[in-house]
Amino acid sequence: MHVIALSEATTQILDLVGGKAAGLGELIRRGERVPEGFCVTTEAHRLGVIPTAELVAAYERLGAGPVAVRSSATAEDLPDASFAGQQDTVLNVTGTAELIAAIETCWDSLHSDRATAYRDARQIGHQTVRMAVVVQRMITPTVAGVLFTANPLTGRRDEMAVDAAAGLGTTVVDGAATVDHYVLDGAANVDHYVDGVPREDTGCLTPAHLAELRATGERLQAHFGSPQDVEWAIDADDVLWLLQSRPITSLFPLPPRTGEPFPRVYLEFGHVQGMLQPVTPMGMSTLRMQIAAMLAALGVRVDIVDIGGRLYGDLSDLARDRSSRKRLVKLLAVDFGPRAQAVMQHVLADPRFAPTSGGARRGRAQGAASLRTAGRAVVGILRALARPEAARIRMFEAIEQMRVRSAAPADLRTAADRLRFVQAQDSDDSADAIMWPIVAGMLAAALPTALLKGVAGPDEIHTVLGGMPHNVTIEMDLALWRLAQGAGDHRQLLLDTPPAELAARHLRGTLPDIGMTAFLDVYGHRGVAEVDLGVPRWAEDPTPVFAAVANYLRVTDPRQGPDQRFQRAAATAEASLTALVARARRRRPVRGRIAGFLLRRARSLAGLREAGKFAGLYPLRETRRQLLLIGADLHGSGLLDQPDDIMFLTLDEVHAAVHQGVDPRETVTDRRAVHRRELRRRTVPVALLSDGTDVETVLPARPAGDGTFAGVGASAGRVTGPARVVHDPGTAHIEPGDVLVAATTDPGWTPLFLTAAALVTETGAIMAHGPTVAREYGIPAVICVPDATRTISTGQLVTVDGGAGTITVH
Repeated sequence: MHVIALSEATTQILDLVGGKAAGLGELIRRGERVPEGFCVTTEAHRLGVIPTAELVAAYERLGAGPVAVRSSATAEDLPDASFAGQQDTVLNVTGTAELIAAIETCWDSLHSDRATAYRDARQIGHQTVRMAVVVQRMITPTVAGVLFTANPLTGRRDEMAVDAAAGLGTTVVDGAATVDHYVLDGAANVDHYVDGVPREDTGCLTPAHLAELRATGERLQAHFGSPQDVEWAIDADDVLWLLQSRPITSLFPLPPRTGEPFPRVYLEFGHVQGMLQPVTPMGMSTLRMQIAAMLAALGVRVDIVDIGGRLYGDLSDLARDRSSRKRLVKLLAVDFGPRAQAVMQHVLADPRFAPTSGGARRGRAQGAASLRTAGRAVVGILRALARPEAARIRMFEAIEQMRVRSAAPADLRTAADRLRFVQAQDSDDSADAIMWPIVAGMLAAALPTALLKGVAGPDEIHTVLGGMPHNVTIEMDLALWRLAQGAGDHRQLLLDTPPAELAARHLRGTLPDIGMTAFLDVYGHRGVAEVDLGVPRWAEDPTPVFAAVANYLRVTDPRQGPDQRFQRAAATAEASLTALVARARRRRPVRGRIAGFLLRRARSLAGLREAGKFAGLYPLRETRRQLLLIGADLHGSGLLDQPDDIMFLTLDEVHAAVHQGVDPRETVTDRRAVHRRELRRRTVPVALLSDGTDVETVLPARPAGDGTFAGVGASAGRVTGPARVVHDPGTAHIEPGDVLVAATTDPGWTPLFLTAAALVTETGAIMAHGPTVAREYGIPAVICVPDATRTISTGQLVTVDGGAGTITVH
C-alpha cells in the first residue's frame, strides 16, 4: 500500500511515513485537533511512481477540496535534526493534477541544495533518505504561528515563546511578515514584542488564545518528554488546529537536576583545554577526577558536571560565598577569559546569587583548605622565581619520573588484571614540582599588565612574551617542521597523497622512512582533544600529523619558516623587554623594577605552561592502551562490537562486564548516538543556569559593527589575508598567509600555526594554549570573537589586529 491514513502513521513505521507524518499520527491518537489527511509513503517515492488510483480515492475521502501538501522525509522532525524549512510545502492545492504536481515538488525538494547541505552538516547519508508526503485538509487561518515550549533564544525551560501573524503560518516561518513575539513565563505572565520592541497591546493573539497555547504546550511536552516546536493555526471559528509538533533540536542539554529551590550556575571548563567537542563517557570520568584534584590542590572545591558531554564547573557555592565572590571574576581572567568574566559578573549581580549563610559555611571550609595550600604555594612560587633554572630542572625530572612510572607492569595478562591496574591509578606525588613553576610563570606574565598601566599597553607586553623558550609544544611543532624540511625526495609523495592514506601506509610499515617513527616515539601520545581518554593518540592515527607536514611543505619562503619566525619573535621580545624596562624604571622606578623582574622571570618560566599537560598525557596514554586491550577481550567474548566501544562505558560498567558478564552493547549504542549528535553542535554555552538559561544570551547586545568584529587582542601584530575556517585540524589545508579561524584550539592544533598568518578564535584567555603559542611564533591573535566561525567565511579577505583586538572583513 502506497497511501495510508494519517491516523495510522506511527514511529514504528518511520521508514515508510517519515518524521512529520509519524508525529502527526501520534497527535491524532492523543486526541489533539489535527486536520484530517493521509500519507503517500516512501515506497511510492522509491519506485518513483505516483499511486494515482489510491491518491484520488484518498483525496476524494477528504472532500476533494483545498489541501496542504507537505514533505515528510525519513530524516525529518528527528530529535537532533528538525529539517525546518529544508524541504517544500505547497498550500491551497485543488484538483488531482495540482495534487500530483505538488507531490512531485516535495519529492524534488529532497535533493535541493539547501536540504543536501543540511544533511551534509549533520552527516546524514543522502542515499539513505526517502520522502513521504503528507496531504491534509487545508485550514484557512485568521492567525497562525509557532509555539516553542522552551525559550529557544535563551534556553530557559520555564518559559514558552510564541511567534504569530495574521493569515497563513508560512509568513512566520519564512520571515515574510511582521511577527508578534510573546514570551510566556511560568507565572502566567506574558511579554509581547514586535521587532524586538516591547508592546503594551496584545497583538494578534488574545489572552484566551495565549492561555490555550500554553496549556497545549504543557500537554505536548509532557507527552513527548522533551521541549516541542509546535506549528498551529486558528480558524475563523476561533478553533485551534495543530499542524506539527517536533523536538526543539537547538537547545543545549539541561544540567542535571539537584532538587534545590534556588538556581545554580555552571561554567564551561573544556575550552580551557582547547576543546568544545563532547568528551567520551570514559574520558569524562577521568577528567572530572583530574580537574577536581587539580583545583583541590589550589585550595578550591568545585564539582565538575557533565552537561551535553562537556565539562562544566558548578560555581554556585563560590558565587554565594562573601569572600570567594570578591575575587571570582579576577580569577577567571587567567584561564577562562573575558567572555567567562562577563557572564560571571552578570550572575553575581543577580539577586538569586546573593551571599547566603550556607555559602558562607562552605566558603569557610574552602578557606581553610586554601590556607593549607597557601603555604606550599608561596614556597613553591618563590622558589621558582628565585631560581628558575633549578625549578625547570626539577620539573622535567618529575615529568620523566611520571613517564617511567606510568608504564604498566609486564605481567598483566587478563582483562581483570588490566582493570585492576587502571583502577589503581592515583595522583602523582610530584605535583608540586610540576605545578608551582607553572603558576609562577603565569603570575609573572600576568602581573606586569597592572604594574605598567599607563606605561605600556597589553600589546607591548604580549610582544615581550613572544618567542618564549622551554615550551614543549613549540619544541614539538619545530621538530615536525624539521621533519618536513628533511623530506627531500619524498616531498611530492607527501603533498599529493591524502593524509589518511599516508597514515595507513605508515602504520603498515610501507611508507618510506621520513623520520615519522622517531617523531611519534616522542610525541605520539599527543593529539587533538588529547585530554579525552576516548580519543585516539597520534601514534594510533597519525593522519593529522601528515596533514600538518603537507601544510609545512607549502611554505616556500624561508623567512616564513616557523624556525625563523620563532627566532624573530624571540629577538623582538628581548629587545622590547630591554626598552620597556628602561622606560618603566624612568617613569615609575619601583614598579618598573618589579615589572622588569617579573617579565624576565616570565621569559624563563611562562613557557613551562604546556609541560604540565604534556606530563599528564603519559598516564592517560597507558590507561587508554590497557582499556583498549580490555575492550579487545570483551569484543572477543561477544560483549562489545569493537574494542574502542569501551570508551563509551564507565569503569564501573567495565567492571560489571569483565567480572559478571553484563552485556553493555545497548548502552554503548545509545551513547554513541548521543555523542555523534553532540559532535555536530557548533555552539557551546559559556555558562548555564540550572533552568537551562544560556547566560550569555541575556547580556546586553554588543553594538553592531560595519564589518568589524571585536574580540580580545592576545598576540600583537596586524595581518591581512584570506580567512580559513577550520573545524577539524586533521583534514585542514592551510596555505601560507591564511588566517586561521576556529572555535577554539588545543596543542593538537598548533602545528597549523606554523603555516597560518594569524589566529582568530571564539573562546579563550590570554594565557590559554592557542594565544600562548601564537605569541611564541609572533603571529597576531584575536580571541573571544563570538560566532567567528559562522560570521566569517573561508576565502574572505580579513585584517586581524592583535593589538586592537579586532577583525575587519573587507
